[in-house]
Amino acid sequence: MKVLQFRQAIVEAMSEEMRRDESVYLMGEEVAEYNGAYKASKGMLDEFGAKRVIDTPIAELGFSGIAVGSAMGGARPIVEFMTFNFSLVGIDQIINNAAKMRQMSGGQFNIPIVFRGPTGSAGQLGATHSQSFENWYANTPGLKVIVPSNPYDAKGLLKAAIRDDDPVIFMESEQMYGDKGEVPEGEYVLPIGVADIKREGTDVTVVTFGKIIKEAFKAADELATEGISVEIIDLRTIRPMDHETILNSVKKTNRLVILEEAWPFASVSSEITYQVQENAFDYLDAPIQRITTADTPAPFSPVLLEEWMPNKNDVIAAVKKVMYK
Repeated sequence: MKVLQFRQAIVEAMSEEMRRDESVYLMGEEVAEYNGAYKASKGMLDEFGAKRVIDTPIAELGFSGIAVGSAMGGARPIVEFMTFNFSLVGIDQIINNAAKMRQMSGGQFNIPIVFRGPTGSAGQLGATHSQSFENWYANTPGLKVIVPSNPYDAKGLLKAAIRDDDPVIFMESEQMYGDKGEVPEGEYVLPIGVADIKREGTDVTVVTFGKIIKEAFKAADELATEGISVEIIDLRTIRPMDHETILNSVKKTNRLVILEEAWPFASVSSEITYQVQENAFDYLDAPIQRITTADTPAPFSPVLLEEWMPNKNDVIAAVKKVMYK
């Protein structure tokens, strides 16, 4: 095993797949000459050249449409958005063309595209640069949505996404690019749609994904000192969602807390809550608790931002509530 930063795992995944398949290419703002806005494509221009690592204008609708067209022609584009907040400019191509083309063409066209980039808050970036859209994209049939939380998962899942014949939304975090973790030396690919139990526990299940999982680990460590055993499930893939792993855990612990970095209305946690009450209601010993951001635009003030964003204390409070402590 070797230790890589999250950004290095992304570079390795893309580079390995580009060496493996000449139809794979990368395009986006600052991905080439600048080595990526977050250095998540460092060195790729030097290795693959300007025809396969392409700097684009600030025109997300335009280059998303180019990617769809090239995928219809047999290429496998990777499209980097500097932030998924900017993907809203290109969302018509993602939702109305990439996601629907296979069905509308009667299976004549596959659209093997990966749309990737950072999601969620990264500190004091203001209301228009701090949003999480995984539930938006997961609402769209035809799209797969992946949100990894560590370098190992990021590399294995990104390689799987690049090889997939359907469009994949691959969401990262600016605040995770420097995170380090062990990654195998050799080739590996992780299956899309399989959650991972990151920490075994017996008293309560916490389901989460992405960078906010760190708050779950902090809470679990503190709760362990009080004799409360927390099981942490990392969804990894939002769509397709691994309901079986969640349900099996709830049947064991009989309690569920869901943690996500998104607004509460029509959220990923709403979907999980529905699935659990539909399929494991009789196993629940307490009402399901969910933890989200506040139902407001993200504030700029660091004091307000701290209140807006879920943290370990919120997780601890929710766990104790379902434990009736």
